[in-house]
Amino acid sequence: MACVLEAPLRMSVLSEVTASSRHYVDRLFDLDPQKVLQGVIDMKNAVIGNNKQKANLIVLGAVPRLLYLLQQETSSTELRTECAVVLGSLAMGTENNVKSLLDCHIIPALLQGLLSPDLKFIEACLRCLRTIFISPVTPEDLLYTDDTVISHLMALLSRSRYTQEYICQIFSHCCKGPDHQTNLFNHGAVQNIAHLLVSTSYKVRMQALKCFSVLAFENPQVSMTLVNVSVDGELLPQIFVKMLQRDKPIEMQLTSAKCLTSMCRAGAIRTDDPCIVLKTLPCLVRMCSKDRLLEERVEGAETLAYLIETDVELQRMASITDHLIVMLADYFKYPSSVSAITDIKRLDHDLKHAHELRQAAFKLYASLGANDEDIRKKIIETENMMDRIVNGLSESSIKVRLAAVRCLHSLSRSVQQLRTSFQDHAVWKPLMKVLQNAPNEILVVASSTLCNLLLEFSPSKEPILESGAIELLCSLTQSENLALRVNGIWALMNMAFQAEQKIKSDILRGLSTEQLFQLLSDSDVNVLMKTLGLLRNLLSTRPHIDHIMSTHGKQIMQAVTLILEGEHNIEVKEQTLCILANIADGTTAKELIMTNDDILQKIKYYMSHSNAKLQLAAMFCISNLIWNEEEGSQERQDKLRDMGVVDILHKLSQSSDPNLCDKAKTALQQYLA
Repeated sequence: MACVLEAPLRMSVLSEVTASSRHYVDRLFDLDPQKVLQGVIDMKNAVIGNNKQKANLIVLGAVPRLLYLLQQETSSTELRTECAVVLGSLAMGTENNVKSLLDCHIIPALLQGLLSPDLKFIEACLRCLRTIFISPVTPEDLLYTDDTVISHLMALLSRSRYTQEYICQIFSHCCKGPDHQTNLFNHGAVQNIAHLLVSTSYKVRMQALKCFSVLAFENPQVSMTLVNVSVDGELLPQIFVKMLQRDKPIEMQLTSAKCLTSMCRAGAIRTDDPCIVLKTLPCLVRMCSKDRLLEERVEGAETLAYLIETDVELQRMASITDHLIVMLADYFKYPSSVSAITDIKRLDHDLKHAHELRQAAFKLYASLGANDEDIRKKIIETENMMDRIVNGLSESSIKVRLAAVRCLHSLSRSVQQLRTSFQDHAVWKPLMKVLQNAPNEILVVASSTLCNLLLEFSPSKEPILESGAIELLCSLTQSENLALRVNGIWALMNMAFQAEQKIKSDILRGLSTEQLFQLLSDSDVNVLMKTLGLLRNLLSTRPHIDHIMSTHGKQIMQAVTLILEGEHNIEVKEQTLCILANIADGTTAKELIMTNDDILQKIKYYMSHSNAKLQLAAMFCISNLIWNEEEGSQERQDKLRDMGVVDILHKLSQSSDPNLCDKAKTALQQYLA
């Protein structure tokens, strides 16, 4: 029986709740403007901090009526202002509330309101717009649909400290990517916002600073402009440095450090500038300490990772500042069972966001270990580091997995670690698992790491081969993603280096002739170079050269001809001639060159080329073809003499290039022997 009663009971409770809210909506339709105004004020008081009441009023249709009153010319300014305040309060509820407001086309109505001459009404509209735009459900592009909106917002910046605060907050939340940055920059954002950095209002200063941190991020144009802007006789970098000082609020220190970091990465400030070395870097390391809040530690570590990512001196400096490498190990132990957090809400929040700490730590470790062998050693010797990376590779959070793979990739650049720690922890196993099924951004870094694990001195090379890597890598070479194609072929190239004949045959079988031709005609020079590198590694040691050329000779010679005839750079042609030199070193394979007059003419042509590298590569081919101790050398020498090769060798023996000269003399000796 209880089951039968449950539904009607819920219904009656719901109708009771909505009935208690209905009178608020009904009063909005009163014919007496004063009663309508009082109704809106009462509604404002009823919804403050009450999400249930907000949801009820939205369901009962309060929003369209409030927007109607807000837009009516006949409504008093006070009524329109109060409507904007209530709408702003409704927007502060749940994301569903914001969706409902967007569905009612609230943004165009509020933007229209900004044309009013009344400052209080403008501020109320801006406050509501700010609340809506900072919601993750609001598309940022809604701000940029009409160019006049940005111009008008720039003009409103001078009206009051509230317009300054709200507009800067709107800009910083709606500036996502280069198009938005350019739009704001072209509308004079830098000039209009710079003076707000010295406002008497902390909130205005802070929002202006946040604006610059998003405008300058990965944007050389903005960064180069900022470095030369001055306010009250002081350059912006100097103002940012003052905001970094320890006595300033943490939020301000972090945001100014982000501004200076972006300017440094864009090349507007040198990496050895004191404001980076002595101010920005130490400030960001401070943010990583365990007495900072979780989000401060995350932002500090991620910004520091970005600052030092490409500069070895900054990496070295950061690694010895405040025991950073050891400090980061705490990111994996947080929050611990003996945590000092007494605030239950904070503890609950931190437990939900602890994965962000792990992601940030992996990112920073990746940057720290990008170049220096000693730093990599320190990172790996940090307690349980390899286990943490291995665990990170299988975390549910895609961002943690990506950061863990990046960290592994950075550490895999170490020959020493590939031979020791990577082998001890069988890192290749979880890495291969990641490669089976992952989004492209993870696949790109994971396959780069695999390239390093397949170098000939890596003990992981053999088990990786046994686990079906060839098939996986051959499939990567067919990817539409350029980076994956490059990594797939690069890994195969490393795999083929000094490999057994069986492995080489498996690679050729896995790739197929058709795919090999596809890669050799790829529009990207990296793919082409790595494919040529693979061919060169496959065609090494005589028995292997002869075996491969006996099964794939015709196709390989076709490919070589194709490239030597094509419009390719010197490096590509040189690599192709080196492949020919390897073929010429085969016992039976060299006949494929000797019976191909077209190829012989090409080798002769490159002997007289204006580029010494190509001449030298062509000479290697000739030397291998005419070497005396090998069967049939006399016939080959005669054929090449008839073609005029000996005359060219005589000329080259007089060359001013010592390498060419020596190589020509050695070749001529074969004729004299």
